[in-house]
Amino acid sequence: MIKETDGDKYEAIRSFNQELTFEASYNEFKKRGFELGEAQMKTLGLINKDNMYTNLGLLLSDQCLHTIKVAVFNGLSKSEFKDRREFGGSLLKQITIAYEFIDLLNKTRSKFEGLDRIDYRDYPEEALREALLNSLVHRDYSFSGSTLINIYDDRIEFVSIGGLVKGISINDIMLGISQTRNEKLAAVFYRLKLIEAYGTGIIKIMNSYASSSQKPELKVSDNAFLISLPNLNFKRDSHFEKNHEDSILEYLNFHNSINRKETEKLLNVKQTMAGKVLREMVDKGQLKIEGKAANTKYLLA
Repeated sequence: MIKETDGDKYEAIRSFNQELTFEASYNEFKKRGFELGEAQMKTLGLINKDNMYTNLGLLLSDQCLHTIKVAVFNGLSKSEFKDRREFGGSLLKQITIAYEFIDLLNKTRSKFEGLDRIDYRDYPEEALREALLNSLVHRDYSFSGSTLINIYDDRIEFVSIGGLVKGISINDIMLGISQTRNEKLAAVFYRLKLIEAYGTGIIKIMNSYASSSQKPELKVSDNAFLISLPNLNFKRDSHFEKNHEDSILEYLNFHNSINRKETEKLLNVKQTMAGKVLREMVDKGQLKIEGKAANTKYLLA
């Protein structure tokens, strides 16, 4: 109802909770050389002309109800969880702790060219940063759901509630055109130098993959927006996996099925790697599963 009556002005509506504290936001402003007193709150729109906290104030308060949920999966699908986290509090706090968490999972892999070692991170740091900021700055906060970050072996997805602002298409975004749903929130992020200018985030993400054949993917529905970043090191490692897959497929040309222990022996790998390869072949539709637990077998799909 709020969304229908007030359109994209949700952040300016009076907050239902007026008992707000701003410890995390005060600290973030101070760290960046800014004050966050009553005068600044009024200028930025956290407090309205009637001296009441707005929904923008609620979003930046320690009592913010919206959260970021991060899920880490084994393989390429949502079949097996490795880790789950949920981050709450002020959006400024959420950004910091969410980025720190996903950065820990952004592994560095090395390749030697002659005597020189070249390090490759799974994801460009700028792409992770901009995708996270985009998912928070542009989401529709009139809905109560969490912002989602899904991490797979081959990609990381940022899913925010709310499709594109009316009148804007994905092609427009790729050209750098931006219509900000939360103008005051974006202004706060701009003042804190978390974002440089409106409409540049997606371009920065694409530019960070300019030298790679793998490209980020954008998907949009009426009520959600997804940015998918490919793991640059997944492709570099894929020739090993392809050799494993070829070996299993060749084995199944002469046998009806294969189990995990047989896979370990065939590939000369440990239990974890054998299970990983089999799961991913199931995810890709190459194999199907028969039986359960110790009796699990894998057949050609």
